[in-house]
Amino acid sequence: MMRPVRVPRIGVIVTVIAAISVCALLGAGLNYAAPAAADQKDQIQKAQRQFEAGDYNAAVTSLQSVISQEPNSAEARYWLGRAYYENRDYDNSAAQEEKAASLDPKSSIYHQWLGRAYGGQADRERSFSLARKVKKEFAEAVRLGPSNIEARRDLEDFCLEAPWIVGGSKDEARAQVEAIAAIDPVEGHLAKAVLDKAQGKPDFEENEYHQVLSAKPSKIEPYLEAAEFFARQNKPVDLDATIQAAVAISPNDPRIGYYRGVLGAVSGGTGSAQAEQYLKAYVASTPNRSNWPPHAAAREWLGRLYEAQGKRAEAAEQYRAALQLDPGRKEARNRLDKLSH
Repeated sequence: MMRPVRVPRIGVIVTVIAAISVCALLGAGLNYAAPAAADQKDQIQKAQRQFEAGDYNAAVTSLQSVISQEPNSAEARYWLGRAYYENRDYDNSAAQEEKAASLDPKSSIYHQWLGRAYGGQADRERSFSLARKVKKEFAEAVRLGPSNIEARRDLEDFCLEAPWIVGGSKDEARAQVEAIAAIDPVEGHLAKAVLDKAQGKPDFEENEYHQVLSAKPSKIEPYLEAAEFFARQNKPVDLDATIQAAVAISPNDPRIGYYRGVLGAVSGGTGSAQAEQYLKAYVASTPNRSNWPPHAAAREWLGRLYEAQGKRAEAAEQYRAALQLDPGRKEARNRLDKLSH
């Protein structure tokens, strides 16, 4: 049965007409807003591409443009903080990540990167108060995202490296290892290797990396962590096997070239010409990113390669270049000092 149609009063008609007019205007406004929102999304994606290419200054410029139009974009603030972090501008990085976390307080990753930015500040200033803030943010990231393994590993690293007075605790680190292993066994082995290293147990650490390789993970990062260990331990046979396994997973990853160059240095200069090319190409063609092997490390390995060849002047030049990029590299400084005497 149809409802009877009732003729409205004049006042109601006016109200309805006004409402229709307002809706039309709002609809027009929404049509205008949609391209603006789409443009901001495009700008953020452009900034991400610039970031991935290692052009962090360009990413900063793109993201600042987005924020000038939309100050409350948590995503733009987050990526701007990331770009500042890669430029080692930890003050601006922390400021942007603070804003991102305040705009979206339930984001695990925003709190995680705020913790990392605070970590950069704390390392630079040797600040206990900042160190406590680092742990607080990592713990919050884990609370908000229990499956955020990277945040758990950040918290583990902090608990292992920091003094107890600011929250360091091997027991808490061990708890993170156990939680990670329950989520992903391969990641659990990687986390356990870090714990073993901190406890001075290289044999146990090595066993964990062999467990990783035996599991044959489907992504390349675990292989690269194992490669880093075998390079540090001067084990060319294991390093070579790890590189070959990584190639089977992702043959075009540029980090493989870095480890092939390292293999030449670890092998005492074997295949030195090719190893030199690998390391130089890595420096020339990859971004200097915090979660990739640093260019300073590539320079240091080049120095060791030249040392093995008896090229003392060339080795010293590379060690100086490494120290210019990262003054805290003790091995490069020690080797340069020896070459100077």
